[in-house]
Amino acid sequence: EELDIKNWNAALLKNYDVLILGIRAFNVNPEMGIINKDIWKFVENGGLVINQYNTNRGLLTNEIAPFDLKLGSGRISEEDAKLKILFPNHPVFNTPNKISEKDFENWVQERGLYFADSWDKNLVPLLEGNDVGESPKQGILLAGKYGKGTYVYTGLSFFRELPAGVSGAYKLWMNVLALEA
Repeated sequence: EELDIKNWNAALLKNYDVLILGIRAFNVNPEMGIINKDIWKFVENGGLVINQYNTNRGLLTNEIAPFDLKLGSGRISEEDAKLKILFPNHPVFNTPNKISEKDFENWVQERGLYFADSWDKNLVPLLEGNDVGESPKQGILLAGKYGKGTYVYTGLSFFRELPAGVSGAYKLWMNVLALEA
């Protein structure tokens, strides 16, 4: 269900367990700098927020997470670049689907973009990767507790992989959606 940001009402969030913020939400919606406090309260009270990539330039607010999170311009443009799972026992790689390196095969166009450069100690970097000849990046997929809930930032290109029918991306996306608050 798509919420109408122009007619925002924080009470709407009590009807949901998960809130997915679309790509570049903090780049194109001036309202995000106002309603973000409601979103962080939603997480604090037990919700799951999945924040998909935003560009580091043109942010309409620097508060894109309930704690410190700074974006860079890092990306992995090689769709077959190796991704290393940093915490194999983390739920994002195990529930409901077991994720392995095989699930990163057959991705299209790129791995992701606008990864985080720095983040609060409560956020856990879950993947590491890089294009050939570049240094490893870890701000690809971050997850952390905030109050009773969970906040996720992902620069992974789910917006390309899901429409392309990439099965491993679907499995991982379902696991992100299933993260316990």
